Formats: sequence, C-alpha cells, structure tokens
Amino acid sequence: MKILILSSSTGGGHNMRARSLTEWSQLSNLAETSTHQALESTHPLYQFGVESYNWIQRSAPWLHHLYFNYLEVASMFKSSSRIMGRQKFVHYLHSLRPDLILSVHGSTNHGFFDLAREAIPGIPCVTYCGELFGGYGFSKHWANPQADLFIGAVPECCEAAISCGVPPEKAVVGGFLLDPHFYHQPMTEIEKKEYRRTQLGLDEDRFTLLLGTGAVGANNHLSLLKKLAAAKVYPQVIALCGKNQKTFSEIEEWSKAHPEIPVKALAYTREIPQLMQISDALVARPGTGTTCEAIQSSCPIIHNGIGGIMPQEWITVKYTRKHQVSQTIHFAGSLPKIVDHWMKNPNTLQEIKARLNSLQPSQTPASILKRLADQIA
Repeated sequence: MKILILSSSTGGGHNMRARSLTEWSQLSNLAETSTHQALESTHPLYQFGVESYNWIQRSAPWLHHLYFNYLEVASMFKSSSRIMGRQKFVHYLHSLRPDLILSVHGSTNHGFFDLAREAIPGIPCVTYCGELFGGYGFSKHWANPQADLFIGAVPECCEAAISCGVPPEKAVVGGFLLDPHFYHQPMTEIEKKEYRRTQLGLDEDRFTLLLGTGAVGANNHLSLLKKLAAAKVYPQVIALCGKNQKTFSEIEEWSKAHPEIPVKALAYTREIPQLMQISDALVARPGTGTTCEAIQSSCPIIHNGIGGIMPQEWITVKYTRKHQVSQTIHFAGSLPKIVDHWMKNPNTLQEIKARLNSLQPSQTPASILKRLADQIA
C-alpha cells in the first residue's frame, strides 16, 4: 500500500512520528510511505505560522497560549474551501496517487482530508494522534468525526477525542510511534556501564543526567548546569545540543572550567534510545515525542517548564503527573533539589522506573501499519 503522511514541522513530534512509520514500513515491507509537509508546502502564510510556532517554543513558551487559542477559534483548516494554495496540494495528490492518507498533525486532518477525497474519491483518511491527555491543550482539531479511523497513542488520548466528537467505534489505541530502536531488547546493566565508559568517556557508575533538546533547539542547558554547580550537586551530564552549535560551544567551554561536573556535549545524534537507557533521569521540555521516548526507555522525567509551559505541553505534564513518573521545574534553581534527592534515594528512582514500565504500550508501530492495511482492504 502507498501511504501519504501529512505532517508539519511545528515542534519535532509530528515529523518524528512520520519518520517512525516510514522506518517501520521499510522493516515490514507492508507499505511505501511519503511524508508531505502539508502546511509549509501549501502556502507562504502557513510557513510563517510554523516558523512563529517554533520561535515561541524556543524563546517565550508562555506566548503560545495566545497562539493556541487563536487557532482553536480561527479553525483555518476546518474545510477545504478555507485552505489557501489548495490546488498545489491537489496537484501533489494527483501525481502521487496514494492508497491512504494518514495525518499526524492536528491541522491536517479536516480540510486536507476533504481535498484528498475530492481528488481521489473513496480514499481512506486516518488520524494518528500522539497526545497523551485531554482538557485544555488538547486541540479540538484532532477530532474529525468524518475520518475513517482515529488512532490514539494511549487510552486517555482516545477518551479526549471521543469527548470532542469522534465516534467511539472509530477510536482505537495504537501505542507510540517511535524509532524501531526503542523496541529492541533493553540494555543490561553491564551494557549500560560499558556504554557510559567506552562510548561517552564517563564514569560507569555515577548518576547520569541527560539534558534533552527538541528539534527546534529549545533548551536551558547552561543555566541548569550553573545551578547544579552552585548547589554543589554533582551528577555527570550528557547535554544534547542537536544542531545548535552555539549551545555546544558554550557547554564545552563551561565544562572545562567546572571539572566537578563531567559533561559530555553531543551534537545531533540518532542514539537517543541508548542515551535514554543509560541515563538515570532526563530533563526536557514536556513534548509528547520526548516524553513517549522516555516512557519506552524507562527513564524518569524532569519536565523543563522554564519560561512557561505551552498548552500542548500541559496535557503531557498532566499525563505524567497522573501516573507519577515525572517532576516539573519552572526555574533552573529547582533542579538541584530533585537531582540531589534522586541521587541519595535510588529506591525512589526504581519505583518511578517500575511505573514507567507499566505505561509502555503492548502495541508496536507494526500494529498501526496492520490497522492501516485493514482500512484499504
């Protein structure tokens, strides 16, 4: 089957899920996938909106409450007639001729579905939603009663969609859409120690803190490191810098002057599954993608709420709080107390890891592919 995945680069989670499905498709030979950046490829105004979203996430997360609520009211993509540049999208559909449309973005599963059905009558249109909880922050645009199927990452996601109008018989739990490496056999304790020592040059037994960064480079690494040093809390740290060379250089310089906290700064890497497994805790923005990766890796989470928490992030925080697998900080100075407590109370960490294990879905993305195949059949 030929699947067209509709995504957009607002944050990194949507594209992460699209990549995951593509990688699983290649492993299973069940499907051929194409990913289309539906918003930014259709009209310059949508490209501007995507860039604005990412600037807000990096610079002023609190501002996103205005952005989110405007989009909820404006409903810019609710029908095909409202989509600017729609002929460009229709032309793309005619050239590709997919067998099924899968939307992994809340703005691409209404009007874009209508355009697809006009261009290719009878084509199945399915929504995959990776959100983890309902309420404020769960966009009503995820819920399209006319979609052929709604696949939610967790039961709470399906419950939220049903409350927004998705017929219960169309809502199914599908689990996380993650890189295949997150589903490999977990590393043993010996393998974790060896990885810390040989791959990272770190102590094999020291408490290891992973500082995460999203696809758009949102992070507070330097502030967090400074507060740890000032409080004399000394874990060893892996600092993910992605493609942010400025952050990478600053951390390297800082670490030379503060040997009491060994820091391994890493540029863009595909070894996130291994890094989460060998870390005792993760500090990251409350994005659903990173949070699902941490759950699948049994890595306790400290959600970074510095600068405010975006509406979509709040529902992630609510999910992890409900299941008691996370802490949240709103100031860099709050981190040392949590880390110090976890370093001195390893049993607490083990209890959190046990709860994380219980949250890991029984399904893999292969089961999602099979559901999509059933829609075509």
